[in-house]
Amino acid sequence: MKKAVRILLLIPSLYLVIAPVWYSHWHNTKKCRSIEVTILDSADYHFVTKRDILNTVLRKNGNMVGKTVKDINIADIEETMSGYREFKTAEVFISIDGVLHIVGDQRTPIMRVMAANGGDYYIDDEGVVIRRRNLYTPRLHIVGGNVNISQSMLNGVSVLDTSIKNTILKDIFCLVSHINGDDFWSAQIDQIFVDRYDEIDLIPRVGNHLIHLGSPEGFEDKLRYLKVFYDKVLPEVGWDKYSSISLAYKDQIVCRRR
Repeated sequence: MKKAVRILLLIPSLYLVIAPVWYSHWHNTKKCRSIEVTILDSADYHFVTKRDILNTVLRKNGNMVGKTVKDINIADIEETMSGYREFKTAEVFISIDGVLHIVGDQRTPIMRVMAANGGDYYIDDEGVVIRRRNLYTPRLHIVGGNVNISQSMLNGVSVLDTSIKNTILKDIFCLVSHINGDDFWSAQIDQIFVDRYDEIDLIPRVGNHLIHLGSPEGFEDKLRYLKVFYDKVLPEVGWDKYSSISLAYKDQIVCRRR
């Protein structure tokens, strides 16, 4: 009786040992029957296409269809995918049905930068620079003027990284993040211009005037004062009465008549 019980207890243990070995052998000898590319958040942003990704993988890694699983180097394909700065993460795996899956999670851009040193870029919500392609142009706040994109930024270092020295882009990132978090300012501000003194001008969508923010220091208070000015003054005098509204001086709003 005890011997029969030991045998019954041994069967599940053997299964736990043998089944993974059998499955691994079975899976590794299975052939890849197709490649499927998935781009997450593709309804919101279209930085790259499935065809573009597939062509890049096939060019650099060869055609995996028809190869056995053990002959496909997943790490090499993931390395190829890491070249797409448009993706925050990328995952490559082979499912049980023999399909090679390539899944990319797109970054979320918050602004577009027209750099003074040349080039057209996006910066995402982590401060990572993405080179703009002609494929797609989302509607974002546009930053221009005295802003430069360094080589380290192009290599993937965030504009927020402490190794990035003396760049106005850190301040612009914080300003744009604040604007995007406010329904009124997100709808009102169209473009941001940085002059040679690193002072900031805002170009609104409504009202034929220029908003001179001055230095980025204390921009939250400056925008709060301007919002009160928009609510209380401009409806009375008219949105086109002034050619410029300056917030450069502490606790003051200085307007220039048209």
